[in-house]
Amino acid sequence: MPATSVSSSIPCPRGDFPGLWVALVTPFQPGGGIDHAALRRLVSRLAAEGARGLVACGSTGEAAALDGAEQLAVLDTVLDAAQAAGGLPVVMGAGGHHLGEMRAWLRTLNGRPLAGVLAPAPHYIRPSQAGARDWFTALADDSATPLVLYDIPYRTGATLARDTLLALAAHPNIHAIKDCGGDAAKTLALIADGRLQVLAGEDLNLFATVAQGGAGAIAACANLHTRRFAEVIRLLRHGELAAARALWLPLLPFIEAAFAEPSPAGLKAALALHGEMSDELRPPMQPAGAALRERLAAINRTLNEPPAPAR
Repeated sequence: MPATSVSSSIPCPRGDFPGLWVALVTPFQPGGGIDHAALRRLVSRLAAEGARGLVACGSTGEAAALDGAEQLAVLDTVLDAAQAAGGLPVVMGAGGHHLGEMRAWLRTLNGRPLAGVLAPAPHYIRPSQAGARDWFTALADDSATPLVLYDIPYRTGATLARDTLLALAAHPNIHAIKDCGGDAAKTLALIADGRLQVLAGEDLNLFATVAQGGAGAIAACANLHTRRFAEVIRLLRHGELAAARALWLPLLPFIEAAFAEPSPAGLKAALALHGEMSDELRPPMQPAGAALRERLAAINRTLNEPPAPAR
């Protein structure tokens, strides 16, 4: 069952997002209900294996298929489990296209002990750059916790220009960006500017982003092989490129397979093969096909976890 309340004593490092953040899947029971027990176990394992923080109810968590009450139930379970695991910080995904509803949702989230809110551009509307600036400024003004911009045009239909992001970086409550923009020059400009912590949002870009000065990653694939992902980032942040590369390259087949079908189908198949949850998704999402499950099983047998990183 989800937690009914969460202590505000969870240490939440506001505005500081280095290292590995895991974009959580949302486990479901056969029949579609949220599997809170599996979610709690997942959070506990990720904390033990070196995750720096967790992101609940993002696209990997199938948030669009959860109603508001379900999203809050997921969040409260994650917060409670994260507190039990030593106070791991939690960011909450918050997407929408109606500004009044988004402001009301942020007021609800303001009552939770969050490290931040992950906010994409309003989907479907495709606002101008001025409209996008006004959108994020309004959300940042209303949020009690730092805003993490989510630049993901292939889901929202809205491209955030470099100048727009640099202008938003001046807002005192906008601290980081999950970078799925697909523009290497824009990524480097944001890293060079230095005001936003740049977090790789495309798992295949993790190595390049962190090696070039990015703060870390919000990685979906790190629901599995978490120690390896965390250690790659740690080594990169310490300039140990060769050691990081040796751990990173074996992960590439897993990352490619995990996204071979619409996410998070591949991830949930891999987690089910690992015995952590049922291979259940909410419609219109469909479970991974048999060929992909076999491919994931073969890849995962080749990946040996490195020693846990120092905490």
